[in-house]
Amino acid sequence: MKFSPQEYSYPDLSMQPFIDANEIWNILKNTASSKAAIEEVIAKSLSKQRLNLVEVAILINATDASSIQAIKEGAKTLKKNIYGNRIVLFAPLYIGNKCQNNCSYCGFRTSNKEAVRKTLDDQEIINEIEALEENGQKRLVLVFGEHKEYTPEFIANTVKLGYSVKKGNGEIRRVNINAAPMDIEGFKIVKEAGIGTFQIFQETYHPAAYAAYHLGGKKADFENRLTSLDRAQEAGIDDIGIGVLFGLYDWRYEVMALVRHTNHLEACYNVGPHTISFPRIKEASGFKAIPKYLVSDENFTKLIAILRLAVPYTGMILTAREPAELRDEIIQYGVSQIDGGTKIELGGYSKTLNSEQNLNKGQFKVNDERSLNEIVNELLDKEMIPSFCTACYRLGRTGEHFMEFSVPGFIKKCCTPNATLTLAEYLIDYADETTAEKGWKLIQKTVDETENKKLKKSLKERIERVKAGERDLIY
Repeated sequence: MKFSPQEYSYPDLSMQPFIDANEIWNILKNTASSKAAIEEVIAKSLSKQRLNLVEVAILINATDASSIQAIKEGAKTLKKNIYGNRIVLFAPLYIGNKCQNNCSYCGFRTSNKEAVRKTLDDQEIINEIEALEENGQKRLVLVFGEHKEYTPEFIANTVKLGYSVKKGNGEIRRVNINAAPMDIEGFKIVKEAGIGTFQIFQETYHPAAYAAYHLGGKKADFENRLTSLDRAQEAGIDDIGIGVLFGLYDWRYEVMALVRHTNHLEACYNVGPHTISFPRIKEASGFKAIPKYLVSDENFTKLIAILRLAVPYTGMILTAREPAELRDEIIQYGVSQIDGGTKIELGGYSKTLNSEQNLNKGQFKVNDERSLNEIVNELLDKEMIPSFCTACYRLGRTGEHFMEFSVPGFIKKCCTPNATLTLAEYLIDYADETTAEKGWKLIQKTVDETENKKLKKSLKERIERVKAGERDLIY
C-alpha cells in the first residue's frame, strides 16, 4: 500500500469535500500544547461546550504523563456530569454477510473466497431475536454487507420483523442499522420502518489511505461514503452514527477528522451525530494490518478521553472487539454504550457454536466473550447502572429535540430514572440471584440519592409498578 502519510492533493479543488487532509495536518503540526493550554481546553469542555479543531489538537499533542492524566480525569468528570453512572447495553445482529465490496481489512470482502456467505431468512431472524430477548436484550444493531439483495425494502422489512418478535416479557424496543449508504429515497424507506440510529463509518478519513484499502465496489467511492449521512439527514433521519476503524491510518488525524465531520453535520443540519464509534482493527480472515498505524492501549484510552471532551453530548460506543479488561478500564473515560454477549457469526445467538471463533464466518475477531449477565454483574460491581433504555427514541427526543434536552444537561435527569427502571425489569425477568441482589442494592442507592423529591417519589412508585408486572414505564 502506498499513500502519503500526510499530504494529499485533490485533482479538482472545486470538488474538495469538507474533510481536507492538508488542513487537518497543518493544524496538528502547527498547534503547540502546554499545560496551561490543556487546562484551559478541559475547562471549556467541562462547561459543556464543544471543542474546535485547534483545541482538539492541543489535547492530541499532549505528551507528558500529567497532562494525559488530566485529560482522562476531565473526560471522566464530564461523562459523570452529563450521563451519570449509566451504561447503555445493546447487541449487534448480523443479518447477511454477502458483499460486493473489496475492502482489504474486512472478512466479508468479495475477494475472500474462504468466507462462508449467508443471509438469514425470516425464521432464522426470529430465532436469533428470541434468543436475544431470552437474555434480556432490548436494543439491536442490525448489520448488513453491501449487496444488491440488501435493498432498502429488504432492510425495512427486517426492521419491522425485529419489532414484531415477542418472547415472554421480552421485546426489542429499538432497532438501529449499520448498512451501506443509500440514496435519499432509500433512506426514507428505511426511516419509515421506525429505525433508531443509522450508522455509517468512514473507516478512514484520509482519501489516499482510503483508496489503498478499498479496492473495489461502491465503497471505493470516498466522497459518496463521506456524504452519505448528509443524504440521510435530507431524508429525515436525524439520528445518525459515525465512526473510524482505528489502525488504518494515523489515529491523531482520524480523531481530528471525526470532530470535523461532527462540525459539518452541526453546521448543516443543526445536530451532530448521535453516536461515535471507534473500533480498532482486529484480526480478520486473510488480512494483516500495517504495524505503524496500530493504536496502542495507551493511545486508545487517550483518544477516547479526547473525543469525550471534544463532543460532550455525543454517545460513544465501545465494542466487543476489545478485551474485557480494557473495556472495563476505558468505560470510565467517556464511553456511554457497549455491546454484551456479542456473537457475530450469522445465527450465533440461537445456536451452540464451537468455543473457537471461525473468522471465515465472522467479520472480525471478538475479544470480549462475556455473556450479557456477566457484563451486567460487573457493571453493578462498579456501581454503574446497566441500561436498556429507549425512551428518547420513542418520545421523539432525537435530532435537534435531543440537543434541546442534552445540551443544558437535562438529559441526565431523564437517563438515570429510565436506566433504573429498565434495570429493575432485567433483574426481575432475567437476572440470577447474585446479580439481582447487587442490582436491587444499586437501585435503592440510586433512589436514595435522587435529590428531587417529586422525582424520587415518582421513581419509587414506578419501581413498585414494575415489581407488580408492568413494563416499559418511561420518563
